[in-house]
Amino acid sequence: MAHSGSSSAAQALIGQYPELAFADADVETDAETDVGTEEEELDQDQDGVELEQDHDSDDHHPLPEQRQLLRSMSRKPSLGERRNVELPLLKVVNERETETKPSPETPSPDHFEAPGLRRNSISMPSGINVLDLEALRLRHQMQHQDALHEEIIADDGASSLGTPAPTTSANTPDKAVSTTTINFANNNNNNNNNNNNANSANDDSDDEFGNRKPVHRDRFRSRRRASIAPLPALRLNSKEMLASDFDSHSVASNQASITSVNSLASLLREKMQAFPQLIRKKKRETKDYKIKIFVILMFFIIIFLIGYAYVAYHQQVLTRSYFQKIKFNSHDRILRILNQEDKEVISGQLGLTLGFDTAPFHCLEENRRSDGSVCIEWNGIARLHMNFEDKEVFRCYTMQWQALTPGLLPTDCYELKRDNGLWFGGGVTRGQEWSLSYANFAFAPYASGDPQVHQFGNGVKRYFINSIGVAMQVSERTPLQLGVNRTENRFCLRAANDEFTFVNRLTPLPQLDYRICTTEDMRSLHMLMTQQSLWDGLKEQDIKVLHSLLEEPVWRIPHDSSPDSLNETVICDYSESAIAMGLGHIVINEFWQENIGDFTVDKSRFPTLKDTIDVLHRRGFKVVLTIQPFISTDSDNFKDAVRRKLLIYERHSERSIPALTRYKSSSSAGVLDITNNASVPWLLEKLQRLREEYGVQSFYLDLGTGYNLPHYYQCRETLDNPDMYARLFTDSLEGAGLLAVSTASVVPKPPTFLSAPPANATWEGLRETLTAVLNYGVIGYPFVLPGVIGGDYLLEKPISKMVSFYSLGQPPLPDPELFIRWLQLATFLPAMQFSHLPSEYRSDLVTRVAQELKEVRQTVVISLLKKYLSPSMNEGLPLVRPLWMMDPHDPACLVVSDEFSVGEELIVAPILHPGREEREVYLPQGVWKDGIDGSLRKGSRWMHGYRVPKDKIAYFRKMPDNTRF
Repeated sequence: MAHSGSSSAAQALIGQYPELAFADADVETDAETDVGTEEEELDQDQDGVELEQDHDSDDHHPLPEQRQLLRSMSRKPSLGERRNVELPLLKVVNERETETKPSPETPSPDHFEAPGLRRNSISMPSGINVLDLEALRLRHQMQHQDALHEEIIADDGASSLGTPAPTTSANTPDKAVSTTTINFANNNNNNNNNNNNANSANDDSDDEFGNRKPVHRDRFRSRRRASIAPLPALRLNSKEMLASDFDSHSVASNQASITSVNSLASLLREKMQAFPQLIRKKKRETKDYKIKIFVILMFFIIIFLIGYAYVAYHQQVLTRSYFQKIKFNSHDRILRILNQEDKEVISGQLGLTLGFDTAPFHCLEENRRSDGSVCIEWNGIARLHMNFEDKEVFRCYTMQWQALTPGLLPTDCYELKRDNGLWFGGGVTRGQEWSLSYANFAFAPYASGDPQVHQFGNGVKRYFINSIGVAMQVSERTPLQLGVNRTENRFCLRAANDEFTFVNRLTPLPQLDYRICTTEDMRSLHMLMTQQSLWDGLKEQDIKVLHSLLEEPVWRIPHDSSPDSLNETVICDYSESAIAMGLGHIVINEFWQENIGDFTVDKSRFPTLKDTIDVLHRRGFKVVLTIQPFISTDSDNFKDAVRRKLLIYERHSERSIPALTRYKSSSSAGVLDITNNASVPWLLEKLQRLREEYGVQSFYLDLGTGYNLPHYYQCRETLDNPDMYARLFTDSLEGAGLLAVSTASVVPKPPTFLSAPPANATWEGLRETLTAVLNYGVIGYPFVLPGVIGGDYLLEKPISKMVSFYSLGQPPLPDPELFIRWLQLATFLPAMQFSHLPSEYRSDLVTRVAQELKEVRQTVVISLLKKYLSPSMNEGLPLVRPLWMMDPHDPACLVVSDEFSVGEELIVAPILHPGREEREVYLPQGVWKDGIDGSLRKGSRWMHGYRVPKDKIAYFRKMPDNTRF
């Protein structure tokens, strides 16, 4: 069939078929764009229809003028010569079915045409020469064609790449058979601006006389088809290649493309002929692509291996130098500590005041220690020693900064909040925050003081713990300043001397020394950090006193601001009223003396005090006298102490001038020097005389706070800080029988309790009492004596000086609601302290509530306090605990500040605000029995709007885990 088509086309070109006219359904002008159209259709798996040859039985001979024209045309350069290519053979087809039957060699177009296939251009067959091509083109141009009336397209050579050259089509109306004419047009953009290409373009567009030919529209081409321009390049298998590359390898060259009806056979043949070359090119491109990818992958693999080796090397160095579970960047001074699961639990920046101008280096040999610590030095600025201690259950890391230049204050800051973790410790702060993470204050000396004036309360301990299992302990020799900045999320430690708190410079320049310990959870860590045996040296009598404080209330004799308000009659009358509430310890304040520091009874107001005390003993009370280390200048003992040099003296006075201060009712008083070996025996002798003469069994040691010492104090032996004075004084009077102390920096030996700060007789004072008891328990004080029920004093306005500077009398009778709610809270605390009695209200409600709470304490609370007394003595755990000590992994327990537990079996939710009779209650995991109505409650959930009547307090007892509802 191909051979037959080729012969017919050849005979037509040499003039054997002059009447053949050619009409194209889709005429394309540029050879390159024709090839591009063909290859685009190849990508879309187009199926062409087989071209059909139109057979005529008559022979036709060329006319003489046509032969003359062919000879003249042969004298000018042909298209093939101009383009230096061998043009393929033209294949002539007939688009329309003839009335005659197709020959057996030529199947009908319907045989190949498939639905949905569009007609498009195909490549010319091979076998046609230049002369035949020119003759065919001239023959076609001489045909009569209808002018294009609707649209005239001018080939002005200004079309851009990809825009087809103008195409023409002709229809010969006098012929019975419609034929296809092929026209060649040239795009000026492909002529490379040479003269030959310009001539070729002129030949295609003008006639031999230089006249512009009219452009005719193909009747078979609609506006939509005319708007579709062939691409200037071929695309095969998503790969684009220029037509010039395709010409030398493909049958369909861009110079010899024509537009005709698609033939499936021709398309398949062209594709098969072009496929080997395209495959070779594709393989070459694929090979280059693979090589590039391989090189890139190898590059990244090498970079990764180098980086991994670098990191692994430095990790090994850090592990050897900075121990396990700790990462420290010595340049940026960023410290990160990991737990057992290699999870970061704390991070901070060390040496904030050093700057980053000086690079660190390892210390010289003479500055290193033999304990295995790592020493890093910033030349002439500071030196850091880090050490590690593995205690199996938990790990501890010691940090010690040494300032090497004057004016440098070593400062380390750690994250204040991380993974919902909260910092606890430090005792009571000025804002009475439940957690340090809620506080916000500038750097302040860490010393005991009045929380109404100073940053910290009367009980301090350099111990801080985080709920994620991290704890810190700071050395007592460090001049510690503490700061919390919620804005920057920082909890900072600083070593800085000053002119009062840390006036005694223990080292030439400040040193910051502390350790960080980590373990699984904060409960275990707290037990390990505060673990101490309080049983050492404890006598049987001490155990009895301890039990009596748990079982019986403390009765503080009411008084006014003047000493004359207290006498024997007041004491006797008060004891008679208190019997209804139970026996206990009657505490007489410092007014039993004429002057503070006399250590003798005022005979004018207490002429028969010995007999009065005997009556109290017979009634079952125990009498406690308040003593202080202060000696009023009006006392005879002041002169004796000055003569014996028993007092703290003024700094730089060569121990000749005593340092004076003010304390309560004494406007001028000296302070015993506890570091003087003669002071303690002198004081113990006077206390022993009181015990023997009046039968006093114990004393309440009112030490004031660190800020009650003289401003320019100086002891015989240098004190680390003002709180060291209280510690030494307490230790010296252990054998004297101390009931409680007013301030402490270490846990006093039982049965001595630590008193909570004096509370104002307001609702705010009620909330501060609970906060103080819980915070002191967190830092390791298991036995806390809360303030007086109803308040210790009443101040309507804040004061600018310490409460201890004033002699404040008993507050007036508080509001009944406040007294009831305060009494309800105190019922579940380790000890109860009364000043005002419930009988003073003359109210049935107050009396009934007091009796009910008395029964609850005797039947429920006291037994639990005794049960958990031994664990508290052994492990340092408080008797009254925050909820997170029951379940440190429960996030809700961390934020609850107005509930507490007695041991692990009783939860109390008091009302702390006026006018409220309902509240939110959270119960940890377990089954709990409601103390109000006896119902069972499921734990690990909140109870919203829980009703608490005025005469009730919400408390819940834990039931066995197998309890069923």
